[in-house]
Amino acid sequence: MKKIFWSVVASMLMVACGTANKSQSEEEKVVSIEFSADSAYNYCAAQCQYGPRTMNSEAHEKCGEWIAEQFKKYGCEVELQKADLKGYDGTMLKSTNIIARSPKSDKPRIMICAHWDSRPWADNDPDEANWKKPVMAANDGASGVAVMLELARLLQQNDSAAVAVDFICFDAEDWGMPQWEDDTDADSWALGSQYWAEQYAAGSERPYEYGILLDMVGGQSATFYREAFSMHYASNIVDKVWQAASAAGYGSYFPAKDNGGITDDHVAVNQKAGIPCIDIINHYPDCEQSNFGPTWHTVSDDMQHIDKNTLQAVGQTLIQLLFSR
Repeated sequence: MKKIFWSVVASMLMVACGTANKSQSEEEKVVSIEFSADSAYNYCAAQCQYGPRTMNSEAHEKCGEWIAEQFKKYGCEVELQKADLKGYDGTMLKSTNIIARSPKSDKPRIMICAHWDSRPWADNDPDEANWKKPVMAANDGASGVAVMLELARLLQQNDSAAVAVDFICFDAEDWGMPQWEDDTDADSWALGSQYWAEQYAAGSERPYEYGILLDMVGGQSATFYREAFSMHYASNIVDKVWQAASAAGYGSYFPAKDNGGITDDHVAVNQKAGIPCIDIINHYPDCEQSNFGPTWHTVSDDMQHIDKNTLQAVGQTLIQLLFSR
């Protein structure tokens, strides 16, 4: 997916810094429920077995059916929100947002989301000959869905979570304008979440207290910085997640460091749906090829570069958050 780093204006920083933080000295009880990185890894591999899930492809259609069936198996009520969305180049994209709702309604409700489509062009590959090849998207897409599926499995087995969780797999995220074009267009990205947010704002959907977007959460040696739009719209949720990471023993993956604003699915969730939503997204400050890591939008975004340790860190952090609220 094309992520654009924006300058963090002073007003945004003032909003973020002005939010009251929970005392770091407060100790949080460690949740005993264990996230399975092996299970999440297998969910990631299962998606990749279909091949690149590029828009309008058979692999995309078949994988979407598989994802929906997994959520149903774990007790979710699944809605397939279909729409024809126009890509930056005029291509009509047969989009399906997969919405998996928890049947529980007596608890505060939150949303966890990720995109499930694959980038059709490896336009950041170091070899220009690969630029028109599709991306397998093991990390940039499949890893977020994999973590959500494992969370859904554990939530079905354990009814002690403090919240009800809906999972949303956004489609048509990665058809954004490629790097060989002379122009840039932030609105050409995250088309599925834009559509979902517009429908949410216009309808009577059950309200969400907040949302968490998972994007590229399985990369090798990944770290997750505090993204600027997340801090602007939902700094208290950033604090909760980072504190949960520390309590779960994965604070090193979630350093107390700030990152720029990133064009991603959470932007529409915040701005169009009005739901405070943060982005858990990898950041590689010392990677020359891309701050999103060496495999971002390359043909190397495959299962060989998925790290179970990263999946474990993100998954256990969310378990800590969901079961200790």
